[in-house]
Amino acid sequence: MGLLDQVIGGLMGGGGGGSPMGGVLSSLLGGGQQQSAMGGMGGQAGMTGMGGQPGMGGMGGGVGGLVSMFEQAGLGHIAQSWVGNGQNQPVSPDQLQSVFGQDRVQAMASQAGMQPQDFLGQLSQHLPHAVSGMTPNGQVPDEGTVSV
Repeated sequence: MGLLDQVIGGLMGGGGGGSPMGGVLSSLLGGGQQQSAMGGMGGQAGMTGMGGQPGMGGMGGGVGGLVSMFEQAGLGHIAQSWVGNGQNQPVSPDQLQSVFGQDRVQAMASQAGMQPQDFLGQLSQHLPHAVSGMTPNGQVPDEGTVSV
């Protein structure tokens, strides 16, 4: 069991990646590792994959890509609080909507089998803890070091 599975399993009460929300968190934080064309490239290459694909299949970049998305939306300080060793700042459903955009939120909510607003409410509760769990040393892991 990799770090990502452990973190998400703990958040989801042991069910982890088997739950719909766990699957979405795995897609967000795992950096799209099933897609070797983007895996290991990290940084900007991961971002172009995330921005260029409306569905979940293009979600690359892992934790670093997620932090970059928050920074581009002017909310980098929130995501950085999750990475750092201090207290996690909360994120609202509306802030998540601005980070991910309508199409991506719709795709993730559909994957989780939820209505978008319900999905964003759940994601706002779980995402800070998931990112914090993935960054126990206060640093974003290299994409190639995250095992799912």
